[in-house]
Amino acid sequence: MLMLSIFGLLFLLMFLGVPVSVSLGASTLITAYFFTDMDLLGITSHVFDGLNKYSLMAIPMFILAGSFLSKGGAAHRIIEFAKSIVGHLPGGLPIAAIFASMIFAAVSGSSPATVAAIGSVMFSAIKEAGYPRGYAIGTIATSGSLGILIPPSIVFIVYGVTADLSIGKLFMAGVIPGIMIGFMLMLLTYVGAVRLGFKRQEPAPFKERLKKFKEAFWALMLIVLVIGGIYGGIFTPTEAGAASAVYAFFVSVFVYKDLKLKDVYPIILESALTSAMIFFVIANAMIFAHFLTDETIPQQITKMIMEANVGPIMFLVIVNILLLLMGQFMEPSSIVMITVPLLLPLILALGIDPIHFGVVLVVNMEIGMITPPVGLNLFVAAGMTGLSLKEVVVASLPWVAVLFVGLLLVTYIPMISLWLPQLMYGI
Repeated sequence: MLMLSIFGLLFLLMFLGVPVSVSLGASTLITAYFFTDMDLLGITSHVFDGLNKYSLMAIPMFILAGSFLSKGGAAHRIIEFAKSIVGHLPGGLPIAAIFASMIFAAVSGSSPATVAAIGSVMFSAIKEAGYPRGYAIGTIATSGSLGILIPPSIVFIVYGVTADLSIGKLFMAGVIPGIMIGFMLMLLTYVGAVRLGFKRQEPAPFKERLKKFKEAFWALMLIVLVIGGIYGGIFTPTEAGAASAVYAFFVSVFVYKDLKLKDVYPIILESALTSAMIFFVIANAMIFAHFLTDETIPQQITKMIMEANVGPIMFLVIVNILLLLMGQFMEPSSIVMITVPLLLPLILALGIDPIHFGVVLVVNMEIGMITPPVGLNLFVAAGMTGLSLKEVVVASLPWVAVLFVGLLLVTYIPMISLWLPQLMYGI
């Protein structure tokens, strides 16, 4: 009865259009009031205990760093550098858009920010070069989803805090899958361009590539600062977030001079609003997770699954379908906070590495970001290009198919995710 009540209320409220954060808190409190003797006043202490985690401080910092770079000219310089490297290939401009998205993902940690920053420059350029409109929007909308897989990733931070895992290990686990899927998207783009009759051109001279690298150097150094700093033992992921925000501010205002000091306050305010939205979801999810744990609901589900003799392979099939469905209606952080408290005991009982599962979860979230009806990247791409949502969906389908192939590889070849963490941490 408890499970039926809490999950029934949760999905009913979301179906009625109530925000996910409110649905989480309301369904828990209503169920607790009518079906248990839980001390509702004591729930507030669990919320504050859950939010009082050092790792969560990284979220507003990485959001702020991404805002500084996306509002400034860092994205344009990264694009020019990417074009100088791969622009001569058949499909060079859309491949450059994917390459630039991979780089920008490594400095922003956000999929919508990556789509907006890269797409605002590359969409018109790709069309003007004679590529079909679908090529322009498909590559940009899909490759932008890498923003939550290639570290630093806000979704990895939320998952790490929820599952009590090392953020550094999760960041490292996302590197190879992110690069692999990025190159798979590039390969599809290359093959398609060859079939459309686009020819290889003369590559940019070394001097031109060096010039573009120098122009993008300060933006690219943020990757070195964050990733190198974490794995060099200089600072923690949370400290890396703070360092990236300060660095992005300094580079955007004083080095590139794309932003004026008067632009800083609106950027900070926008970042604060985004952070507040995420933390409100987390706070209500803490109530939800505490109730599930207190009533041993995850253990009951684990027992049912184990008694049904569901093995790891079939379990991952079921979970992928569940996550893909949820990803079509909810944003990634909400899905993590709802599913991880339920699934973590099962993952451990079946012998699935939770670091590996975190990557599987995030790749599912990537696909959810570009599938209707609530794929956020779709809305960003549609608003940026003036196309309808249907046109963006249809244009993105070939590249979404590549993401599904990447999901299968990541799901059933764990070493794609685990090799680098094992190398760095010996796990």
